[in-house]
Amino acid sequence: MNENLEQARPKRRRRWLRWLLAMPLLFVVASVVQVATLRFVDPAFSAFMVSRQLEAFGEGDWGFRIAYDWRDLDEMSSNVPLAMIASEDQNFAEHFGFDLKAIEKARKNNARGRKVRGGSTISQQTAKNLFLWSGRSYVRKGIEAWYTLLIEALWPKHRIIEVYANIAEFGDGVYGAQAAARTFYRKDADRLTASEAARMAAVLPSPRRYSISRPGPYVQRRSQAIQRQMRSIGGAGYLERIE
Repeated sequence: MNENLEQARPKRRRRWLRWLLAMPLLFVVASVVQVATLRFVDPAFSAFMVSRQLEAFGEGDWGFRIAYDWRDLDEMSSNVPLAMIASEDQNFAEHFGFDLKAIEKARKNNARGRKVRGGSTISQQTAKNLFLWSGRSYVRKGIEAWYTLLIEALWPKHRIIEVYANIAEFGDGVYGAQAAARTFYRKDADRLTASEAARMAAVLPSPRRYSISRPGPYVQRRSQAIQRQMRSIGGAGYLERIE
């Protein structure tokens, strides 16, 4: 009996070792299939939506519901993607997923103790919101970088901004431009004006801290700045560069 057990232990160890070695390859294959599929299939939910719903249940808020209503990019006002690009990622059309100049600028400012917005691109934000969890661990950042590269490699730019405009959180539990337009403006996303879209973009990436419906001084100033930036990058003509 003891001899059989001694013979079985190395076999079990080799089996576990094979699984451990196979797991990275399985993750790579699964993530490539996942991202490739979502180029053509609209996501029914995002990781952040699931996390927020579970958070509500954990707090005993059983009546909490996510507001999410997908709209294709051509069913939104062009002001929506333009405002998001002007606000968060003006080099969106040129970079490969990472804006190295913005990252370096943010690093230098943070080193000087200045509180500035980070250097995350829309591609990175899409990867994080769609597939991952919130946090600042090196593991999460590494997985985010991998998904960002996959998204840039497998999706055209217009698909990236389309998905981001649909999964970004604009208020507590309010995800995507259509749900935000209905919740805060009582209209559909295809009717949003430049000022309304700019106000929506102004609350990113802190939609629980800032309000679209009750904009404080910061959101008002930020909205005005975003509208100027929308004109500065070329207005709706900018979107032709990501077709």
